[in-house]
Amino acid sequence: MEHTPMPEPLRRAVNQMVYEAVERCQEVMSYAASDVARDWKRMTLYRATDAADTMDSVAMLIAAYCEQVGMDPETLNGYLQLSQQHSRADGPHEEDRAHLAGLLGQAEPAGADEPGAVRMLYSSGQRQAEEARPEDRPEVLFTMACLHGLRAKLCEDLGSLDRLPPEVASMARRVAECLEVPELANT
Repeated sequence: MEHTPMPEPLRRAVNQMVYEAVERCQEVMSYAASDVARDWKRMTLYRATDAADTMDSVAMLIAAYCEQVGMDPETLNGYLQLSQQHSRADGPHEEDRAHLAGLLGQAEPAGADEPGAVRMLYSSGQRQAEEARPEDRPEVLFTMACLHGLRAKLCEDLGSLDRLPPEVASMARRVAECLEVPELANT
């Protein structure tokens, strides 16, 4: 198969959809702030699933293009990583519960002592809980600051940054100060 660039209309659509997914992810982070106690469960789940659905749509749009240009179905299925897919309608799986138990320092769930996904995710949760906060990693701090700073600037709500951990808030303010909201061209 020859290598051709992504068609411009598809590229524009993908960029718009990725922007929408990132916007939903920003909202997840905002609702996960420590002082938003009342609605965090509902709103983080809404926005996280909205972001996931949007990214699923991106993948399916690109897959439809690949199918249209004649990509081998087996190759396409491999690229779509179908073995990793499971339905949210099925609810949390044992692996999800094991990961949560590890994060929260709870007892090892059944099956966590056997090789496999349950054991791996329980151990992963334990490591995540024991390691430094993700905000302490420079690349995560930078990403959080950029997303929060962008959202605060676009919403003209720099006060929302006060709810963030101080190191994130400080950097997010600097990001927001550097940004200029683009003026829309009158067409």
